[in-house]
Amino acid sequence: MARKKPVVIVTRKLPEVIETRMMELFDTRLNDDDHPMSREELIEAARIADVLVPTVTDRINDAVLEHAGEKLLLIANFGTGVDNIDLAAAHKRDIVVTNTPGVLTEDTADMTMAMILAVPRRLVAGQQLVSSGNWIGWGPTTMLGHRIWGKRLGIIGMGRIGTAVARRARGFGLSIHYHNRHRLPAEDEQELEATYWQSLDQMLARMDIISVNCPHTPATYHLLSARRLELLRPHAFVVNTSRGEVIDETALTRLLREKRIAGAALDVFEHEPAINPKLRDLDNVLLLPHMGSATIEARIDMGEKVLVNIRTFIDGHSPPDRVIETLM
Repeated sequence: MARKKPVVIVTRKLPEVIETRMMELFDTRLNDDDHPMSREELIEAARIADVLVPTVTDRINDAVLEHAGEKLLLIANFGTGVDNIDLAAAHKRDIVVTNTPGVLTEDTADMTMAMILAVPRRLVAGQQLVSSGNWIGWGPTTMLGHRIWGKRLGIIGMGRIGTAVARRARGFGLSIHYHNRHRLPAEDEQELEATYWQSLDQMLARMDIISVNCPHTPATYHLLSARRLELLRPHAFVVNTSRGEVIDETALTRLLREKRIAGAALDVFEHEPAINPKLRDLDNVLLLPHMGSATIEARIDMGEKVLVNIRTFIDGHSPPDRVIETLM
């Protein structure tokens, strides 16, 4: 007798090749119109699913999980970060949580490097000038930006992505500095020619460009607070492809408006998709719609990891990307 397929509920539309394979392997319920699920829909999904596949924008908190049925044993997150899931609430109910680490590194680092280049060189303002029809030709003092060769790049969070950013940045002549919970091994520092700063405050006060690459956790919420942002020099730029909650967005907007920080490039926002309207009005910022890892290859790789995690769990084994308790 064939084993009954587990009910797998996917909260958003995934690449077609992944959805097709899920339909073959499991009793899969898809979100064909790709609408963000409401709290009520997430509660219903948690109630009837054996496996829930949420994304980074789905808030799987205690209020949702308290309605979970006894069937729900696995949350296979389609994303590397798990700050959208109440891990303690899941653990309390013996629900295993997995994620998709390691497959977004190069794409996110590419985007970060592009943003590091774009803001000091005023690429957005240049594109807008041409598109508006107001460009009257080259001039020796027109559209002047800043050279990045020889500047100091301060990386906050030297994990996979931060390290990949550092490797790219070295090729553009940037001096690499970093702040991290743990110092890198000496051989890694030597390879990257990276300078470690135990004090984040001291690093911020000396950098030309800050790249935020740490995850959002309770410890990193508003890590770049108003006080810390005020340590930045007036010619400094801030680039964030991590999580919006790491930066006090209101304080950053104020300092940008007052020209106390030269500019910012943001792919993530504190209350996304809502963005501070005052931030949108600024001409010294690049604002992107959370697309740092948005490549076809990355999304398929993420889906493959979700499939492996589900199949391994259903077969009675510990999934390879289980989020361990020490991360809670």
